Amino acid sequence: MDMPLLVKLTSKAWSLKTLALLHSGVPGRQAPLIAATTASRSAFATSLEHLIQLGLLEKNPGHGHPLRPEFRLTEQGKVVAAMAHRILEAAPGEDGFGILKRSWPVPVLALTEAPSRFSAIRSGLGAITDRALSRSLGMLEEREWLQREIDVSQRTPFPTYQAVNAGQIINRAIGLSLQGL
Repeated sequence: MDMPLLVKLTSKAWSLKTLALLHSGVPGRQAPLIAATTASRSAFATSLEHLIQLGLLEKNPGHGHPLRPEFRLTEQGKVVAAMAHRILEAAPGEDGFGILKRSWPVPVLALTEAPSRFSAIRSGLGAITDRALSRSLGMLEEREWLQREIDVSQRTPFPTYQAVNAGQIINRAIGLSLQGL
């Protein structure tokens, strides 16, 4: 998965959970998906439309049986949905999902397989502000999904960040999807 797509995907709070639910077999109809995500109708509708615009989800063409799914995953959507499922399995519970539904933690974890400097992470993400990146790094470090170390080998010491624990599992889940796309 390319970084711009990952950043766009995580820009809507319920996108990852919706894809993960579709991957795990929840019917592609609005009512069961809204109930399973616990999102408000408007937030869910925004995320659903966002997934359609990204080409990961499509409206089921034609009319038919009332139990026929309204939405289905595209071929690319199936790969991304499998990734979303693995990501959410790595961070079970509402606390973990509370972090993952924010815009930047998942893309930050994607870039921190090896020790990375703040500036390298920022340049890899593109449109992120320094403040948003600092907050995401702090939140991930507090959760112990990211490890911060000070590199003193240079004349000017600088911090590096690397995914650990659940953050490392999330990083690997994203890496597996890179191979699938």
